[in-house]
Amino acid sequence: MEKSIQAIKEEFQLAKEEEVADIIIKYQEDPRAGVKNLIDKYHKKQEALESERHRVYEMTSFERTYGEYSYICGIDEVGRGPLAGPVMAAAVILPKNCDILYINDSKQLSEKMREKLFDEIMEKALSVGVGSVPPAKIDEINILQATYEAMRQAIGNLSVTPDILLNDAVTIPRVPIKQVPIIKGDAKSVSIAAASIIAKVTRDRIMTAYDKLFPAYGFASNKGYGSAEHIEALKLYGPTPLHRASFIKNFQ
Repeated sequence: MEKSIQAIKEEFQLAKEEEVADIIIKYQEDPRAGVKNLIDKYHKKQEALESERHRVYEMTSFERTYGEYSYICGIDEVGRGPLAGPVMAAAVILPKNCDILYINDSKQLSEKMREKLFDEIMEKALSVGVGSVPPAKIDEINILQATYEAMRQAIGNLSVTPDILLNDAVTIPRVPIKQVPIIKGDAKSVSIAAASIIAKVTRDRIMTAYDKLFPAYGFASNKGYGSAEHIEALKLYGPTPLHRASFIKNFQ
């Protein structure tokens, strides 16, 4: 008896990724339009998946270049530009040949995808370290030095000592580990991309929590950046302890 189109659809839906190709072969001679549409749909899914695997493989080029090192650490920061909140950095050591699809510069990802990837990175990484410098310290030492300090903290909070650091664009002072600064590294290296996602999600969660303490400033939506709503609240209510005095002079 010929299998119904609905039954074939369920067979595709329940199949593991590695089983889909065999199911396509199994039904490719079926003349029914509904089956042909199903096969076309899953062909396109497989092509998209293969394309994504290739993209992620290309993002391991620096990790492969420095493959003789056991512990390759990606480093990135978030929060240099906001008017409020900490500047944060993350350091991530992924295992060799780590396969995390859809990983990318955190700015290129939706919030939902960042959250999903955050969990996967935390699960698969050999070690993750996070560093944070608060607004008062940023005012004291300036944002660039605060960024370096957050990065040094992140490295220090790793449970494994890295052999080499892949940094997003910068060379971190006073770090005795070999460093490779990579321009736009969060889009070119899986390790740096992983660090950018950890730093971004961690900081966003902190700013969302601060929104409950200071609801007038819209921290849950603007994360401390200078949105129109945020600037208007600054003019109306003045700064909070979260604000960087050196960043808000023009709005007071």
